[in-house]
Parts: sequence; structure tokens; C-alpha cells
Amino acid sequence: MDLYIYYRVLLTNSEQLQKQAAAMQAQLSQQYKVATELKRRPQDQDGKHTWMEVYLDVPDGFESVLKQSIAANQLDQLIDGPRHTEHFLDFSPCV
Repeated sequence: MDLYIYYRVLLTNSEQLQKQAAAMQAQLSQQYKVATELKRRPQDQDGKHTWMEVYLDVPDGFESVLKQSIAANQLDQLIDGPRHTEHFLDFSPCV
């Protein structure tokens, strides 16, 4: 299963969020062997950027680990509002 997590960040916190989220993802990638991506919409809205964390092919229990890692890296203090998590599965059409 893949996780796509998006949230809003004040422009004044964007640089710090990028640094902390990238460091957290590097650690999680190494420890749990998951591919990660960090994305941001190119434009801001109402003084905020929309950011997205991507975690591909996560193991069972990864969301719990991620929640702990977010708290440990204090990402929740840089985010304005809730984190929204979407779950996706790979799809292979029948031939």
C-alpha cells in the first residue's frame, strides 16, 4: 500500500518544514526500506503552501511508526491544520 499525506504550511515555516521532513523521510527510508517523496504545490494560497509526503509500498504498522516520527521530528508544530492521509494500492488490469 502507498500513502499520500498532504497538509498546509505557512510560508514562513516552509523552509524549516522541508528540512525536517526530508531528514525524517531519509531516516524512515533507510530504516524501513520504503521509497519516499516530498512535494509542494508551486503556488501558495492564503499565505500557505500545500505539501505532500509520499511513502511507497509501506509495511504493516508503518502509519504508527510515521506518527511517532512526526512527533519526534516536531513536524506537527510546523503544519497549519490537519494532515490528510490517502491510501492507494497498485492496480494491474487483467489481460
